[in-house]
Amino acid sequence: MRILLVEDEKELSNALTAILKHSNYSVDAVYDGEDALYYLETQNYDAVILDVMIPKIDGIQVLKTIRQSQNHVPVLMLTAKSEIDDRVVGLNAGADDYLTKPFATKELLARLRSVTRRQGELTDSIITVGNISLNRTTFELSSKYGSFRLANKEFQVLEMLMTNNGQLISTEKFMDRIWGYESEAEINVVWVHISYLRKKLTALKANIAIKANRNMGYSLEMIK
Repeated sequence: MRILLVEDEKELSNALTAILKHSNYSVDAVYDGEDALYYLETQNYDAVILDVMIPKIDGIQVLKTIRQSQNHVPVLMLTAKSEIDDRVVGLNAGADDYLTKPFATKELLARLRSVTRRQGELTDSIITVGNISLNRTTFELSSKYGSFRLANKEFQVLEMLMTNNGQLISTEKFMDRIWGYESEAEINVVWVHISYLRKKLTALKANIAIKANRNMGYSLEMIK
């Protein structure tokens, strides 16, 4: 899952980013409300961790803006404020949950799982193309011949291909969507993950394959 983290305290942001990545989330970190809105307008996220007290545009206004634009991404609000009225303002603005600083890492991860699980209930948890199924909850790739539990990035690559079956997806789009704007990963990391997935599909005797279109990208196609 891909998370947008909006937190202006750099040390806390760096710590949360490390924790989230260790828990197999992809993370884009920004430090003010303007950047948060830009990222939310140009990228798709599975959840947002949003601090209330951030520069330029505060978290409540960021939340109101994205809800007015019909963006229903799950939002977990972070704040140093603990008064009930402050929490009510955030929830009324469209927050899915609220966490007061300081907080325990385990609680943050539990609440994040909760809001993304509720969102996941609105979509199909299992995607099927050909004789292959991908479970969005367990990361399991399977056919009647067996199964594999995919690593986080492998899962995201294949999920993009399966939900856009037959459509060409550029390497740059994979990089932006999965690794993020500020990733230091080389672009050939996409090819590496495609290679891993091809081996797993072959082992599962899949009747679908990942096809490369030279210098353009990849698509999922049925094997004739």
